[in-house]
Amino acid sequence: MKIDSELANASRADVPCVAIIGGGPAGLMAAEVARAAGAQVHLYESLGSVGRKFLVAGKGGLNLTHSDEMPAFVARYGARRDEVSRWLAQFDATAVRDWARGLGVETFVGSSGRVFPLDLKAAPLLRAWVRRLHASGVAFHVRHRWLGWDAAGALRFAHANNEWSERSVRADAVVLALGGGSWPVLGSDAAWVPLLAERGIAIAPLVPANCGFDVGGAHTGAHRGWSDHFAQRHAGHPVKPAIIQWTAADGSSIRQQGEFVVTATGIEGSLVYALSAQLRDAIAAHGSTEIRIDLAPGRDAERLKRDLALPRGKRSLSEHLRRHAGIDGVKAGLLYETLSKAQLQDSAQVAATLKSLPLTLVRPRPIDEAISSGGGVRFDALEGHLMLKNLSGVFCAGEMVDWEAPTGGYLLTACFASGRIAGAAAAQWALRKIV
Repeated sequence: MKIDSELANASRADVPCVAIIGGGPAGLMAAEVARAAGAQVHLYESLGSVGRKFLVAGKGGLNLTHSDEMPAFVARYGARRDEVSRWLAQFDATAVRDWARGLGVETFVGSSGRVFPLDLKAAPLLRAWVRRLHASGVAFHVRHRWLGWDAAGALRFAHANNEWSERSVRADAVVLALGGGSWPVLGSDAAWVPLLAERGIAIAPLVPANCGFDVGGAHTGAHRGWSDHFAQRHAGHPVKPAIIQWTAADGSSIRQQGEFVVTATGIEGSLVYALSAQLRDAIAAHGSTEIRIDLAPGRDAERLKRDLALPRGKRSLSEHLRRHAGIDGVKAGLLYETLSKAQLQDSAQVAATLKSLPLTLVRPRPIDEAISSGGGVRFDALEGHLMLKNLSGVFCAGEMVDWEAPTGGYLLTACFASGRIAGAAAAQWALRKIV
């Protein structure tokens, strides 16, 4: 690697300079508010363009935020609801929609309460946002991978031009918005963890969030998983509608309706993601956890039992299940995967299993497959405005902080809000240094 000995001071001496490291939603929002506060802003991104994960997340429809009332909204952040609610008090779901409107993007509330752009697309919003940031004077530096600090306290970057070289940059304040550990190909590779850890910053281990799980076989051993026949025939198939019920070790219970997808090794999808934090933590504590699935949520248990007890005649069990229980395809496959041949002849047991089919989850899928991650810079390592206590003038925002939320717009909203707080505070810090 070529070393550039020239110190790249990007700011005028009389104007505060804020360096934003990371071009995701939190970093872009930090850049927006820091520039509006009067600071020079230089944003550094390791990839060739900003907002890569934002674009991919919005591929099936960009879910910007959610229409939940505030008490229900903040409850989605679990153990970090108090901390995140302070962010949302400054930039909530209504503010997100107003902000998008300011970029020329109108939004609507879907049937699930989720909020989307009218065209459902992420690219037009991102283009308008980046265009506005450029026009405001934000300087973008792509293909700059952050390497930490040098002995003099300047920021170190590996910069890819015709060849890799190292560049040093001084700034009056820094916002780190480097993401968590999910989707490393899009930039969130957690390379920042050792850089902060060696500076004494307390970091909770990164773990998968909004993730799928591997299952243990019902009658083939706890860690066997699906049979080959079931996996080959049904992987990728959605299970809908369904209800998942999970009971914690303390006896508390969660019951939620939605849909999920069978994978080659287990299950994933929105209904699973909504419970993933609790399921992941239960597996970590006990080695596995069991969920119960109601595959016939629209049918009363007693009626289902009566209907399945009707004479089958010459019809196959599959046809009998389809006619009298509305069960076929992957739902029937799950039933066959769970019960033995003898048990399948007992209509009462079949009915009971359809209303409460047990699945043992033995491990979350790896973090690089997860939609997001939990863990990160601990809140007790941060001041109220997200400045690191051990590194004055360095602020953190977005997924690299120790919070998590289910999908549904909650992740983006908190990333936006934390970016605004960190960006504004960084600009104020930098301004005080200049004055």
